[in-house]
Amino acid sequence: MEISTDSELEILVMNDLPDIDLELSEGGSNKEMRSTQRVVVAMSGGVDSSVAAALVKRAGYDTIGITLQLYDHGDATKRKGACCAGQDIHDARSVAASLDIPHYVLDYESLFRESVIDNFADTYLSGHTPIPCVKCNETVKFKDLLTTAKDLGAEALVTGHYIETSFNDGQWQMRRPVDEKRDQSYFLFSTTHEQLSFLRFPLAHLTKNEIREFAAKLALPVADKPDSQDICFVPNGDYASVIERLRPDCSLPGEIVDMYGNILGQHQGVLHYTVGQRRGLGVAIGEPLYVVRIDADTRQVIVGPKEALARRTIILDEVNWLGGERLSDPIDVKVKIRSTGSPVRANLTLLQGQRAEVSLDIPEEGVSPGQACVFYGAEEGPAARVLGGGWIISAQ
Repeated sequence: MEISTDSELEILVMNDLPDIDLELSEGGSNKEMRSTQRVVVAMSGGVDSSVAAALVKRAGYDTIGITLQLYDHGDATKRKGACCAGQDIHDARSVAASLDIPHYVLDYESLFRESVIDNFADTYLSGHTPIPCVKCNETVKFKDLLTTAKDLGAEALVTGHYIETSFNDGQWQMRRPVDEKRDQSYFLFSTTHEQLSFLRFPLAHLTKNEIREFAAKLALPVADKPDSQDICFVPNGDYASVIERLRPDCSLPGEIVDMYGNILGQHQGVLHYTVGQRRGLGVAIGEPLYVVRIDADTRQVIVGPKEALARRTIILDEVNWLGGERLSDPIDVKVKIRSTGSPVRANLTLLQGQRAEVSLDIPEEGVSPGQACVFYGAEEGPAARVLGGGWIISAQ
């Protein structure tokens, strides 16, 4: 269905949709001004980015859809709910046609391989727990695609992420969205102030149910498409098979030891283990054992009781600070150390360079190097401000 006002049905549908102002000029913009303001929408082929494109088009902006082809291998391209490959590119193209907006597919496969997939494999083999979605956002999408959008004369790049941004106190700020279950701030913590000034996220005040209702009213072909659950290039969550394909010599055997160095068994590669793992260890001593640490240099998997997973002090590197003036004194914050967790109270100290120390009020289990730790304002409500975050390099 083309978005226009040529029929009473379309007028009714459009009136049900929220009007958005992307604030591309000081004080907002009227419809006449918007028609001269070009906006690029990153369209993954999912329902979120599709509705984001519809909102931008409906608001009157000169809208262009861009889909990135990021990989083209294996069963991953055949799965519904993956993004940026196979069926999803076709879905994005169909949505763009229904919205009557130009649509382009850009081949970023080599870049994605270098920046995200290779990093994923190397991080895993180093005994750390990678988060490729963060790497994809901070490199491929919010760096290279953002540059492409500017080259096309766009004044903003729109995505379907659930996050809120606003311009306050002389800078762009990031906050959690209305639908906290869809909050994607954990994956966006490394977004810089400069990038935030060009990015727009029109779904911040909508719930997932509202998104699907709007998609159905617009007769978008992806209205009922399931959400992505796994890492896009990892079919069925089978990390090991992907890493073995990327690094054929990675399955080097090693020892499974307890916390005192006693050998309990053998393993066939550290890629099969993550911190906090309990099942599939292949050893038993009469009580539950968990992976406490992985030493990639010695190829040892260290296991212990559940209480040995507890960590109170976390050291971070490559910290991205979004909280305004950089503070020298410790401050109270809330933090998330995994995407599915809830923010917990902690004390944050920004150290020299890009490092920081986080002291948790209550110890957390399963903290692993390679994960992210994201900071939020301590006293704020559901729309808490995102103060930044960093990569975990060690925990005590």
